[in-house]
Amino acid sequence: MKQDRIQAFRKQFFEGVSAREWRDWRWQLRHRIRDLEGLERLIPLTDDEREAVRRRRGALPVGFTPYYAALIDPDQSDDPIRKTMIPATAEFVRSPGEMADPLGEDPHSPVPGLVHTYPDKVLFLVTDFCATYCRYCTRSRMVGSGEFLPDKRMWERALEYIASHTEVRDVLLSGGDPLILSDDRLDWLLQRLHAIPHVEFLRIGTKIPAVMPQRITPDLVKMLRRYHPLFFSIHFTHPRELTAEVATACNRLADAGIPMGSQTVLLKGVNDDAETMKSLMLGLLKMRVKPYYLHQCDAVAGSAHFRTPISSGKDLIRSLHGYTTGYAVPMYMLDAPGGGGKVPLTPNYIEGREDDVVTVRNHDGRLYQYHDPA
Repeated sequence: MKQDRIQAFRKQFFEGVSAREWRDWRWQLRHRIRDLEGLERLIPLTDDEREAVRRRRGALPVGFTPYYAALIDPDQSDDPIRKTMIPATAEFVRSPGEMADPLGEDPHSPVPGLVHTYPDKVLFLVTDFCATYCRYCTRSRMVGSGEFLPDKRMWERALEYIASHTEVRDVLLSGGDPLILSDDRLDWLLQRLHAIPHVEFLRIGTKIPAVMPQRITPDLVKMLRRYHPLFFSIHFTHPRELTAEVATACNRLADAGIPMGSQTVLLKGVNDDAETMKSLMLGLLKMRVKPYYLHQCDAVAGSAHFRTPISSGKDLIRSLHGYTTGYAVPMYMLDAPGGGGKVPLTPNYIEGREDDVVTVRNHDGRLYQYHDPA
């Protein structure tokens, strides 16, 4: 069904575009849907969406690939992919507890493009450009603004900082999305990082395998495999993203020995029901992507319409634990506001303790006792 939808979409809205062009990631990037005219050509917008697009200025612009647009059901105003890509006027409402920089990245940025919050890990923002702009983005204050262009002069300052701080052993490339860089530029950056003796492993945080899987070319993968240990953290949102093209991209990465973990944001009306979450997590496993983090949606300004109560996330973890393979159960995490780092929000299965006996409740609600000398 997904493949039929994608093919029908291409023939209807991109008549004359060959299958070869459609599979070219550069073509996908050049033809992103970026404005009201482009949206209305593909999707009957609601009045609220139309007004939100008109009001949108500055960072977090509208932008998503034709491939990803093909996954939207245009006749459903509550379509899950649509909600994450097309602005709503709720974005302009600031609710209690929300911040422009909810993770406190800016105060922990010693040089432009680098965030050093944890002792042995740095976040390297190599660009502010994305193939698609998620409406709940943690970095909505900066992405798409042109502040962090792929600039080697800026990168040099970050590389000098990393090289001079021997406690840093883990570098996460993010942005924006590092995979919008050309193979040559990404190769240059990975080579420089790989040459720093105390950097033990590299990670790339990306959504591109989900929204523009055409980018994961054999040439890219051939280059990446030179920089082991290299890990991918991939942002997946909904099981509809798990197409044949995405499977091909993930299989190429896995075959190259690149471990992949998924990062999913819990979103109201998008993936906050047990059936959807289970389908997503199991589908990822089939593509050799380990479900890693389920994030509580950050309190970024204008995101209240996406956030669920923490209790909903705990209930979702309970709906997975014991009812499917443990490999499909991600860790439920909250990024503590102000730069406190990630905090697990694990459901509590311990019911109580009496002397040396601990009482626990299992996945289907039954109680068991375990002898645990204090």
